[in-house]
Amino acid sequence: MVAIASLLLGGLLPAQKVQNDLSAPLPQASDPSDVRLEQRFPPLPAGAQAQMAGVGAGDPSAAKAIPSSANGGAHRITLEQAQARARTIASPMAQLAQLQVEAAREARLAAQADYFPKVSSSFLNLHFNKLMGEELTVQHPLLGGSSTLALPLVGKNQTLVAVTAAQPLTPLFKISQVVNIARADERIAMAKAGLPVAEAALNLEKNYYELLIAQRQLAIAKANDQSTHGSKLLASNRVAPGELSASSEQRLETDKAVVIAAGKVKELTGSLNQLLAYPMDTELELVPPETVYQDVSLKEASDRAMVANPEVIEAEQTAVKARAASKLSKLDYVPDLAVLGGYAYQNNVLPLLPADFSFIGVMGTYTLFDFGKREHTLKERNAQVSAAELAVEATKAKVAANIKSSYFALERARQLSELAHRMVSAVQVQTAGYARENDELFLPKAKLEVEMFQADLEYRQALAGLKALVRER
Repeated sequence: MVAIASLLLGGLLPAQKVQNDLSAPLPQASDPSDVRLEQRFPPLPAGAQAQMAGVGAGDPSAAKAIPSSANGGAHRITLEQAQARARTIASPMAQLAQLQVEAAREARLAAQADYFPKVSSSFLNLHFNKLMGEELTVQHPLLGGSSTLALPLVGKNQTLVAVTAAQPLTPLFKISQVVNIARADERIAMAKAGLPVAEAALNLEKNYYELLIAQRQLAIAKANDQSTHGSKLLASNRVAPGELSASSEQRLETDKAVVIAAGKVKELTGSLNQLLAYPMDTELELVPPETVYQDVSLKEASDRAMVANPEVIEAEQTAVKARAASKLSKLDYVPDLAVLGGYAYQNNVLPLLPADFSFIGVMGTYTLFDFGKREHTLKERNAQVSAAELAVEATKAKVAANIKSSYFALERARQLSELAHRMVSAVQVQTAGYARENDELFLPKAKLEVEMFQADLEYRQALAGLKALVRER
């Protein structure tokens, strides 16, 4: 911003005339709005709605559209159009976050299924090569002779079909805590699901502004290069060797500045084309966005962050999981009771039993001695509860400090952005009477615009950082 003040106070020294001026006039900063922590976008410029027809979030073909422009020139695009198009492009990180949410949801539903009875069935069909029992020889004293009697324990050829159902009783308390743990994992996954999307939007906005700045810097470098090469030495003048060397060195520096600026524009254009799924060689004509300042309350931001910040949510849900695990350890001292019931059909499995029968009863299990495992596990999980609760307080304090720091950084960025807009407006007022091809204040204007774009980018980045802390989209 020192450069801005020096340019404005120094009288805005005129520079060499340049044929190519800026691509589009810059909008003025608008008045502060009453919107609090809500993203607002300015209305699209004239003709932009037609370009947005294939870039809407609901258009499935938008992500495959190839930019086209009249007469083969650069593709004109606004920041709002770029953001709308980026939302139609599937991001691997966003898909991964959604899959993690889906996995956590299915894990919770699986845990809840344990509340209900478990119904199982079994089928058995066996053939033995020997008699599965004892053969007895019986003597007949009156008739004489003997006979052999078979006493099978189980049938030689047998079939069994059984259906059983078990409903847990006391394990329902354990299932409740397992569901609480699964639900906490789901809430953590949901809180983190929007982070990749917000990060992608932030990167797109940064890339857009950096390319806008780089294009202005390239225009400045070309203007300086034309000014240097346009100066000619008169043949009648005698020039010392040292002066000629300095002139050549100056031309070399301006040429080098053009090459560096052009390379940076090409690199940033390729990055933005990649984010928008455009061909890498697509030339982009960026429209300077309108900066809309937002009124943000520090107290409102802090209060919302304590509820919606992903770090706070994760810490709170980790404490929920720790308390649920502690209750699970206490329930290990309770016997596991379940109600059983079933129906069986047997064909020669046990010859002495009826062919079909049903049953109902209660089954209980309990570990009598485990050599202190339950006691030590309970103490461990109680310690984890205390640690998790302390982590919640520490996380809230950290987020509150970050909110305060981001808030004041946002205020500073806003003041610098407003100052830059006022300076650019003052230059535009002074040059309003000049024709574009005769604008001698091109270089001061372009340098001020670079500073203004940089200040706007810092303001937008600061606002996005604050919104990320309060989980505002």
